[in-house]
Amino acid sequence: MVLVVHQQNSVSELAKKDVIDIYMGRYKTFPNGEPAEPIDFPLNSIERATFYLQLVGKSEQKINAYWSRLLFSGRASPPQKTSSKLEVIQKLNRDSIAYMHVRDVTKEMKIVYHL
Repeated sequence: MVLVVHQQNSVSELAKKDVIDIYMGRYKTFPNGEPAEPIDFPLNSIERATFYLQLVGKSEQKINAYWSRLLFSGRASPPQKTSSKLEVIQKLNRDSIAYMHVRDVTKEMKIVYHL
């Protein structure tokens, strides 16, 4: 799996810590200060389960519990939810970041991190 941004995004590379901070709601910006809008695959998808297991070593159930606690406290918002891989690709804009299989990367995207 890889993390991608739109070709128009000025970010060219991210560290694992940056990806964790963005996807776990700690930061709403990329390291350069530009807005970061993470996009998530649908609940119970193999992509979502694999991503969080590789990124933070947690099951999807634990990630859902984590977001439930944060939402209750009002401290952060979870990544944008989608209903399909196609929707992930369609939602990717200048401020977005998404994870996907390397085979699904299009010419409008650039890879900023490899899991």
